[in-house]
Amino acid sequence: MRRLIHFLILVLITTSCESQTKNAKTNALVGGPCEGCEAVYEYGNKKLTTTDTLPDFRINEPKLKLTGTIFKNNGKTPAENIILYIYQTNRKGIYPTKGNEKGWAKRHGYIRGWIKTDQSGQYTFYTFRPASYPNSTVPEHIHVTIKEPDKNEYYIDDFVFDDDQFLTEKQRNGLTNRGGSGLVNPILEDNILTVHRDIILGLNIPNYE
Repeated sequence: MRRLIHFLILVLITTSCESQTKNAKTNALVGGPCEGCEAVYEYGNKKLTTTDTLPDFRINEPKLKLTGTIFKNNGKTPAENIILYIYQTNRKGIYPTKGNEKGWAKRHGYIRGWIKTDQSGQYTFYTFRPASYPNSTVPEHIHVTIKEPDKNEYYIDDFVFDDDQFLTEKQRNGLTNRGGSGLVNPILEDNILTVHRDIILGLNIPNYE
């Protein structure tokens, strides 16, 4: 009888542990905690396409074209219906606001944009090169958030620039390559500095599978 009781207790403990492990995996956020990633939903009534032009693009220099292909986790198949959200500083190094912002726009400012991929997986943003934060040596960067149809939103590595005077060797070596490398080298194409960056969903993203 004692053996039977001990066996039943062991079964209950094992089942409970397996259940807790399963629940922990189920509840784990893809990509881990991400403050501000909810901004990916703040496009309102805007109809998302594969191309977006960020505010103040036409009045700022140097102009940038960010383009590439978003691939599924296998790194080969273009990913459809992926929302890509970016935001950045202006040429003074601040996230500018107009005073009537709501939600994360109060912190991210209005220099931001969204695209949604089609079957080609391609994306394009027209923007301008951001500046470092005022009186700082923080490298210039553009923040990026991903939203897949069947997963929670998560961030990938910022766009950072290979020729940035503030980008140290230590910082280069510390890049985590979430979604692939964000280290880019703008090249003049058709009179606009163009950045080509392909993104692989789930690459180096915690809790992805």
